[in-house]
Parts: sequence; C-alpha cells; structure tokens
Amino acid sequence: MTLLWYLSLLFLISILVVVAVKHTKRPWRQQPPCPPGLPIIGNLHQLGELPHQSLWTLSKKYGPVMLLKLGRVSTVIVSSPETAKQVLKDYDLHCCSRPSLEGTRKLSYNYLDIAFSRFDDYWKETRRLCVQELFSSKRVRLIEPIKVGEMRKLIDSITESASQETLVNLSEKFLSLNVSVICKAAFGVNFQGTVLNNERFQDLVHEALEILASFSASDFFPYIGWIFDWFTGLHARRERSVRDLDAFYEQMIGLHLEKNREGSEDDFVDLLLKLEKEEAVLGYGKLTRNHIKAILMNILLGGINTSAITMTWAMAELARNPRVMKKVQSEIRNYIGGKNNKTRIINLDETNRLNYLKMVIKETWRLHPVAPLLVPREVTCEFHINGYTIQPNTRLHVNIWAIGRDPRIWKNPEEFFPERFMDCDIDVIGQDFELLPFGGGRRICPAMYMGITTVEFGLANLLYHFDWKLPDGVTAKDINMDEGSGLTSHKKHDLLLVPV
Repeated sequence: MTLLWYLSLLFLISILVVVAVKHTKRPWRQQPPCPPGLPIIGNLHQLGELPHQSLWTLSKKYGPVMLLKLGRVSTVIVSSPETAKQVLKDYDLHCCSRPSLEGTRKLSYNYLDIAFSRFDDYWKETRRLCVQELFSSKRVRLIEPIKVGEMRKLIDSITESASQETLVNLSEKFLSLNVSVICKAAFGVNFQGTVLNNERFQDLVHEALEILASFSASDFFPYIGWIFDWFTGLHARRERSVRDLDAFYEQMIGLHLEKNREGSEDDFVDLLLKLEKEEAVLGYGKLTRNHIKAILMNILLGGINTSAITMTWAMAELARNPRVMKKVQSEIRNYIGGKNNKTRIINLDETNRLNYLKMVIKETWRLHPVAPLLVPREVTCEFHINGYTIQPNTRLHVNIWAIGRDPRIWKNPEEFFPERFMDCDIDVIGQDFELLPFGGGRRICPAMYMGITTVEFGLANLLYHFDWKLPDGVTAKDINMDEGSGLTSHKKHDLLLVPV
C-alpha cells in the first residue's frame, strides 16, 4: 500500500514537472492594453456613432496599440505611423487576410462571400486583372475623353446656376460626375434609356454603403447574433439592398450580351464575360457569373463615391479658408492662361503640374481620409507590435484618422494648412505611414492612381471656371463640418455654394 502511494505521488510529480517545463518554454505573451468593458458586449458600447473618433480618444489613454473586445471578436487598433508601418510593411504577410463577415453569409446571394474574399490566389488574380484592364495609368489615359465629356456637362449645368446666382449642391454634383465616369468607363452603361436613372442609382449605392457599415450582431456574436438581426429588420434591409444591386448587375450584363448599349468598343464587363465564356481560371477555379458580380460589386462600392467625398471635403475646406481658395485658383489660372470659357477643359497632363493643388488635396486627405479605419484585416500568424503579442484570428484596424491628427507629427493638426507639404516628401502612395488615404501593403487600394487623377481633374476644372461664394447670411464659420456615420467618412450635410 505504501509503495503504491509513493508510485502515485511520483507519477503526479512527474506530470507537474512536464507541465512546468512546457510552460517555461512557451513564449511569454503580453496582450495590448484593453479598456474595461461590459459582460457579453465587451467594448462595443464605447465605439460611438463615429468609431474612429472614439478610438482616437481611447488611444490617448491606452496607447497606439490597443485591444478591444467587440462581443466575441478580439480587435486591435493601431494609431501611430510606427505601428502602422509594422502592420502594413514589416508584418504585412501575417495580417493581410480579411475577416469573415457572418452577416453576409445569411443572405441568399452567394457571390457576396467572393466579393469580401480573403487574401488568396483568387484575390491576387482579381486585383491584377482590375489594375491591368481598368486602373492602370494607361487605362486611365484611355478614358480621359469620357471624363472630359462628363466635365463639360457638369460645367454647363453649373454655368446655368451661375447666371442666376442659385445654390449648387456640390456633394450631389461630384457624386453624379463620379457615377457617370465610372459606369461609362468600367461598365459601358449610359443611364438614359435604362431602368435605373442616375439619381436612383446614387440612392442604391448610398443604401448599400450604409448597410455595409451598420452594426450587425451576426459579425460579433456568432451562432446567436443573426436572431437579433432578424428582429431589428437589418437582415431584411440588407437582403433588399443586395437584391436591388443584383438586378442592376443582371440588367448591365444583359445589355452587354445583347450589345444593346451606346458605343461598340469592348469594356471591362465585356472582358469578364469573354473570360467566363472561355472558362478562364482565376485563382482557385473557373471564372463564373457569381465571380463577375463580385468583381463588379467591389468596383461599384469601392470606387463610386470615394473621389466625390474627397472633392466635397476639399471644397468645404476651401470655402472656410478664402486665403487658400484664392491661392489655388491663382495657381490654376496663371498656369493655364487664356480666356476663361466653358469649352476649356484642363487635362491630366496639366493637372499634374499644379503643385499647390496637390498640397490642398494631401491636406484634405490628412484631415478627412475617406476610410478612416481602413478596411479591417485579420491576423493569420502570431507576431509582435511594440512588444505586444498579436494572436491569430484577431481583427486589426489602422486608425489613419488619428494619425492625421497626431501633434507629434503635424504642427497645429486641426488647422487646414496645405503649405505644410511644401518642403515635405510625404506622399500618399503607401510608403509614408504618416499619410495613408489609400492604405498600404498588399491590400493597398488598386485604384489609387485613378482616384488621385479623378480628384485633381475635378477640382482643377471647377476652380478654374468658377469663383465660389457662400449663401447669403452664411459665414465661413457657419459651414458645418460634421462627419456622417458609415463605411466612409463623408460630410454629414451637403455642401451648398453659389458659383460666380
């Protein structure tokens, strides 16, 4: 009996020794600081209506690397150029995947999983195809006639308002310009004679972006969150939005198959349909109709309103800062020369030489990045930031809105002062982590060149052709600069100015 007792004790001690040895060999994991949360929901209640601003406030207390518990989802927020560099460059391969959004899986349109794909061979092939056929500098040059034609229409409509000194809703004008250019260049669609008109299409895009940005319990509470989405009506609203978009894709594809549209040249949709017919392999499998719809959704929701948002913010800041407005208009008009008339359209080569205009746009992106938290990433391999362990399956956001207001980097960060970029080499192409409007690393925006040239082209022409004044009784201080909630950081209230 005594021998059995000793053997049992020896066996127990051996197990404890083995466990202790394994524990000492395991690397010590220090998690980033985390604000106190509530049971079940964690830190969800601390996000607020504008999460990027709430997270900026929290980062002042908890540092540039911060862990949040959003329901059952662990999320890390980085808020400094140094930590952004580690995420987007040093450990880019460890966290370049996309999180799986459970809310989209409950919908009856199975191409949504493809549209929000993770980082794999399919995504890389799709990106290469889109850049080569749609977003490259060569392709952007080829669609310049489309931009010129749409800009002439816009100038004509504003000229009519100027003759009567009536208000112009620049938020709507910029979005309409973008919709027309993107849809004609990428989709070959002219809204005249189709089921959807331009205004209805804009409403469709607005609704889709708002739905994507809305809180979905399914994404934070797996297995049970979908019940909450059903009761709140979010699921039905999301289903209706995607159904309307799907009808648009079907109509557009039908027009291409019938060749019943304006012009005879093949466009991007024709190319995709050709690849489908040839059973081309894209990544992990053959290109299908669902893949085509997924690609069109990415282009539609990612490219339609982003440039319009930037142009709206830029004009709002110029209206609030008459000194900057006068200076940038002087640069444009002195360089272009000639008589100011509605037939004169400033082209891409000319906008490329307008250095102060470029500074104005950079300053706009610093203060008003379109995607203030970038699109979320998901960690696939463990790595460390500032000594903190970032574990797999963690979601990760880069708060570029907070970086743009960091007083350690920017003097008087709340001031709109384009001259700060005069003797500064910081650019927006993803290599300088103080300014990241297009993101960085493998997930950098593939349409970056197209976005930059679109903003420069639109602003240069409207600033060249018109002076702009505020409505009667409104001063620069009265301009409301509140941000609207949603997937993008857009101006909450439309920008109304009088063209002269």
